[in-house]
Amino acid sequence: MSLAHTICPVQPPFSILPIEMNEIQLLYARNITSAEKGHVTHELQFAVLVKNLAFEKQVSILWTGNDHVRHALAASYSCRSGEDQELWQAKTSYCTKAKQQFDAIHFSLRYFVLGREYCDNNQNHTYCLPSSAGVMLGPGVLLTHLGYTPVICPGKNGNLITIAIHNSLKAKKVFVRWTLDTWQTYHQSPCAPQKNHTIDNHGKSVSQKAPISLWTGRIKARRADTIQYAIGCETATREIWDSNRGSNYTARLARLKVLTLNLHCYQESDQDEKFNEIVRAIAEIDIDIICLQEVGEDYNDGKGEQQTNAARILRHRLRKYGLYYYLYTDWSHIGFDRYREGSAILSRYKLLKRDAACVSAVTDIHSIHARKAVMGQIDFPGFGLINIFSVHLSWWQDGFRPQFEKLQQWATEAVKADEVAETLLCGDFNTKAGSEGYMMIVDGEKYADQFLQAASPAVFAQVFGKASPGRGECLADDDRIDYIFAKKSCKLNPIAARVLFSGLGYQRVSDHLGYLVEFEPSCGQK
Repeated sequence: MSLAHTICPVQPPFSILPIEMNEIQLLYARNITSAEKGHVTHELQFAVLVKNLAFEKQVSILWTGNDHVRHALAASYSCRSGEDQELWQAKTSYCTKAKQQFDAIHFSLRYFVLGREYCDNNQNHTYCLPSSAGVMLGPGVLLTHLGYTPVICPGKNGNLITIAIHNSLKAKKVFVRWTLDTWQTYHQSPCAPQKNHTIDNHGKSVSQKAPISLWTGRIKARRADTIQYAIGCETATREIWDSNRGSNYTARLARLKVLTLNLHCYQESDQDEKFNEIVRAIAEIDIDIICLQEVGEDYNDGKGEQQTNAARILRHRLRKYGLYYYLYTDWSHIGFDRYREGSAILSRYKLLKRDAACVSAVTDIHSIHARKAVMGQIDFPGFGLINIFSVHLSWWQDGFRPQFEKLQQWATEAVKADEVAETLLCGDFNTKAGSEGYMMIVDGEKYADQFLQAASPAVFAQVFGKASPGRGECLADDDRIDYIFAKKSCKLNPIAARVLFSGLGYQRVSDHLGYLVEFEPSCGQK
């Protein structure tokens, strides 16, 4: 249990990293090994520092393993580090047979920004991560945080903090110093040394004598929204800190940002610029889930053409921002006589399950009334499984009721199949707020309008509260037909809502405006 102390400097008194650095610099590389059924899995992790020379940048690791094939691994932005630096991280998996000799990983770092490329290739020798190393630290790095994540893990176990320390420091004591009130007071959690295990060529766990020692500690905070922390190491002569170059590390309660947007199936002028505007908004706001409708792709005699798929184009351009999104897309019918038109989900979190199903009675691809929805399942950190549906339903007179009922049935059955914490129905429902179709959902008393709940709580209470005659009339001026619905008992609280592409903050990109809702887990959720 940690003890509360009074004032702690935001920047601990000593940082072991040099003030001056190259444009890109290795912090650490790590090989986490595990054996199962005759195979050894190597999870490779990399962390690098880059100078923030411009907003748009690409950071990657070029590496080779047993197959002697050159792999390019994209890194993702993690946080600001110091005044003008950023921390970027990357990870991938590499599998070998248990009896197969695992050679060292050879790698170098690449940073592309402002039309220039910067490299860190260990002074033309490339870096080498031996199979038995476990962790290697970059030049000049003696102490660093491994596997930093900006998310608070609620519950009794809290956040596990892993630290790598070069044995030349002869660490006497290692601790994590953390605060919930921007250093008006602070707590200190002790860290304990851990065994550095790797897997030998026969798939057995062995303890290695390496120049790097691993230590772990836990931050346990109840009902914390934000935690700031730094890592201290006490040696025989001084205290040495990893304070993220003076910025401290920050973890926040996980929030989920969800956007629904109808792309208008390539009917926009300046389409390429509008794709760029969408990508810019996603990157700047750091949106987690994007549900898209009217996703166009050249029909190409029914075979499609992936490079023209609008969702894939957005995904590809997000990589230029150092962002990797998982994608699932499927199509319903021929749109505007030349496109395979459908829906898609882009997700920062891995899609554990993906599915698509027709929710309309019509299945003829030549009919605009053929409607198919797509579903993706994510594991939201510290919360649990969430099923997300991206849908585009017909107007009321063209089959809205049976389509929504079939969607609702599918969503219910999907929850029963897994231990799903929540379900979100997102998309273009083609029914105006307050209309007959909308009030059908309201009167069903299962799903609630999350954008309305966050943006207009009083109106939401009037519409979704106790049944009263004419309660939909207060939505007469609400022209939305795009929604994010969740169960009324949803453990995700909608805390903020925004019309995204209105021409004020971001330019119009479609004949739809795009609606963004930010959720925060309720306290007490697992």
